[in-house]
Amino acid sequence: MTPLAELSASIERLVQETSPSVVSVEHGRGQGSGLVIASDGYVVTNSHVVRHAAELAVGIGPGERVPAELVGDDPSSDLAVVRVATNGLPSLPLLEERRLRVGQLVLAIGNPLRFDRSVSLGIVSAVDRTLPAPRGRALEGLVQTDAAINPGSSGGPLLDANGVAVGITTAVIPMARGLGFAIPAHTVSWVVAMLLKQGRIERPRIGVGARGVDLPPRRASELGQARAVEILEVASGEAADRAGVRPGDLLLHADGDAVGSVDDMVRKLVLSGGAALTLELARGRERLTLEVAPRGERKAA
Repeated sequence: MTPLAELSASIERLVQETSPSVVSVEHGRGQGSGLVIASDGYVVTNSHVVRHAAELAVGIGPGERVPAELVGDDPSSDLAVVRVATNGLPSLPLLEERRLRVGQLVLAIGNPLRFDRSVSLGIVSAVDRTLPAPRGRALEGLVQTDAAINPGSSGGPLLDANGVAVGITTAVIPMARGLGFAIPAHTVSWVVAMLLKQGRIERPRIGVGARGVDLPPRRASELGQARAVEILEVASGEAADRAGVRPGDLLLHADGDAVGSVDDMVRKLVLSGGAALTLELARGRERLTLEVAPRGERKAA
């Protein structure tokens, strides 16, 4: 068998094994895709797929539609969880590690224009992308791929060559070719956990504008990490300002964990529940350790 034939056979097996976990998520205004993440009926999809829907249904097989209920919704990450009263559904785990690399082969499975479980093949074009979203929001830390993602595909899985869900597809840029985006699985995992726990996510605010940046090789060697969060602005009188954070600082660690994206920072704030965080920053050649207490500045997503 030629290498190309082996690749084709491997993709075919992967699709056969994983596509039963991909469902359609439907309501009166339209339809999207979803991924079964637990055999007792929990499905992750996009917030924009289910938002404002009066009634929901999930397509779990050819011609089989069952009622669904909204468990939790987080517009800020464009993720939502719904549940159907059906046990024994085939599920796929979410990869919590950060192992995606540019150039890596990925598959997208979804229901574009109601064509159930359509499959497209592509590569990871970039990681840690930022995409403007409605209401002045921005989706941070996205995976960019040229695997085809069309209307109705949103909410379906992005899979690696081992058939592991490494992301949930979320958006395309209209009129563009080969520009699709997915929420990385390590983000999906913590957001889903919070939605299952409390139905929504409250994000403590510390009063900064920031972005994730790749550090130049020499700077990365000095600081011991390839990425950091650059502080762009600090709101006067807010928690970060009171703690001594300044524009231009590079946030390296939060409570001892490396921080390389805005999503990393948000995750630490959310999981802290509003408790004080110990931040390690670089300011020029100086290393600083500051404590930021965001209590009382919590705002629902």
